[in-house]
Amino acid sequence: MLRSDAVDRSAFIGLSCSRGGIAGRFLTGQLFHKTERQSPRHGGESVAEVLRAHGVKFVFTLVGGHISPILVACEKLGIRIVDTRHEATAVFAADAVARLSGTVGVAAVTAGPGLTNTVTAVKNAQMAESPLLLIGGAAATLLQGRGALQDIDQMSLFKPLCKFCASVRTVREIVPTVRKALAIAQSGTPGPVFIEFPIDTLYPYHVVEKEFAPKNTPKGLMGKIIAWYLRNHLSYLFAGAWETCDLSPLPVHIPHATEDEVQRCVELVSRAKKPVILLGSQATLPPTPADDVRKALESLGIPCFLGGMSRGMLGKNSPLHIRQNRRDALKDADLVLLAGTVCDFRLSYGRVLNRRSKIIAVNRDRSQLLKNSDMFWKPTVAIQGDAGSFLLRLSKALKGHRCPEEWPRSLKEGDAIKEKANRSKADDKTERHLNPLSVLHRVDEFLAEDSIIVADGGDFVGSAAYIMRPRGPLRWLDPGAFGTLGVGGGFALGAKLSRPESEVWIVYGDGSLGYSVAEFDTFTRHKTPVIALVGNDACWSQISREQVPMLGSNVACGLAFTDYHIVADGYGGKGYLIGREDESQLDDIIKKAQKECGEGKAVLLNVLIGKTNFREGSISV
Repeated sequence: MLRSDAVDRSAFIGLSCSRGGIAGRFLTGQLFHKTERQSPRHGGESVAEVLRAHGVKFVFTLVGGHISPILVACEKLGIRIVDTRHEATAVFAADAVARLSGTVGVAAVTAGPGLTNTVTAVKNAQMAESPLLLIGGAAATLLQGRGALQDIDQMSLFKPLCKFCASVRTVREIVPTVRKALAIAQSGTPGPVFIEFPIDTLYPYHVVEKEFAPKNTPKGLMGKIIAWYLRNHLSYLFAGAWETCDLSPLPVHIPHATEDEVQRCVELVSRAKKPVILLGSQATLPPTPADDVRKALESLGIPCFLGGMSRGMLGKNSPLHIRQNRRDALKDADLVLLAGTVCDFRLSYGRVLNRRSKIIAVNRDRSQLLKNSDMFWKPTVAIQGDAGSFLLRLSKALKGHRCPEEWPRSLKEGDAIKEKANRSKADDKTERHLNPLSVLHRVDEFLAEDSIIVADGGDFVGSAAYIMRPRGPLRWLDPGAFGTLGVGGGFALGAKLSRPESEVWIVYGDGSLGYSVAEFDTFTRHKTPVIALVGNDACWSQISREQVPMLGSNVACGLAFTDYHIVADGYGGKGYLIGREDESQLDDIIKKAQKECGEGKAVLLNVLIGKTNFREGSISV
């Protein structure tokens, strides 16, 4: 409801008397714009119309009265409303849609706690550079800051997290504000944007009027002033609300390398004997199709290390894709191309780069482009521009030139030796339960060519990153640099909706599963079947592995061998418990899970796993 009986209407006197020019604002709004008091239309329809004009197919949400008009209007226009069991999941799902579709992902949540529940997911989207629109409800314009239900300063909360934040103050502002937000989300370095919609900008005039109207006939001068203010504020709120306006997308601005920058890089690459490319998630961003980037890399013939969303860019077994011994390769390389890759903790802040190497860095974001270059590394050429289109131009300019073949061949031979050693560890018997490496290898063998892998966890997922091989571009989803747990349910939901024909696997640790296991209910209700592979070792192993030897205690790291498969059953899915006694049947269980998923059932494989030393020394802080 718009009205709060606890708020005295005389409180509005302070508002009306303290703001100079309010009468002029009312007069200007009504002089240049018509208020259609009899119109049944509402602001939610304007939001939906802009989203449809921008090709938005899904809006993820957890319903609340503040945003109901938006959800109803979107459904009427054919935009699918997908409701989740947690607001963070709604944002994670929108993030996945953005990454896989090349459009802006959209999530809508209610005011106050609905929005605060999204903060981690929005920050993750910011650090992962995902274009995402977060729509939030808000208290009525006249009740903000006066103790209304779920009223907080939402703008201050999201300004550090979003490229653009706006609070709509009139209905006629809705269309231009949403158009602007969608363009900003995709321009430059993509990222999240936020718009809050006070509840009185979303409901029809007659509904809002009932809430504004005095209960009794105003008496005295003070009562008449209040009535005048409320009446004019309402007219101003709806003035020009339904005027015809442009709904089409605004231009998206993407930085590109200059011709001189490309030419300088052509000269450097053509002279290199041992070049290496480190490909990051930015290389998968629009406007360059991922398949075109793949072809450019194959044409260049330069060995590549793939990270983030670029995993799978070269397929399952490319001779150019090097998976192991990255530190040694970078030590020997005479040229390193950082294509959307950042010198943060993942590259030891740049310390792994050889100071004698020529370094080409390409990144849309200047701060990421030069991160830690004042300390540990120096770029030979630093280009603030799009990595994907740069690679295409570089490949075209170097047509006919290829990296000396003995260099990628030697790296691939080292790869094979390391992977053979790693594979042998999968044959070791663990003290109890199943060897997690063996489980991952066997699942990888059965992955369909169009499978999408969602990574959500620590130790088990870290092992999966070495073992499981995405079969093509845009078939791997992980949280990114923020290392967020809990992305699994939302990412899988967005992935399955974006690519319903694909088999979607979530690789969970048993710890991370707890964040989003309730989304099995969502998978069931929205008919989005996925397969969850849970490495259940009853422990936060990535932390325990260092905490116990360093500090002598396993406090807060221990979990239980919980029956997660029964939880999946309860939410309408199908769960399997897999222990050592089931090892001989594991292949059959995987095939059965795939069959059931193909028939529309979400499946959870609760695999009891033991401990290995495979990831000793890996990063946990």
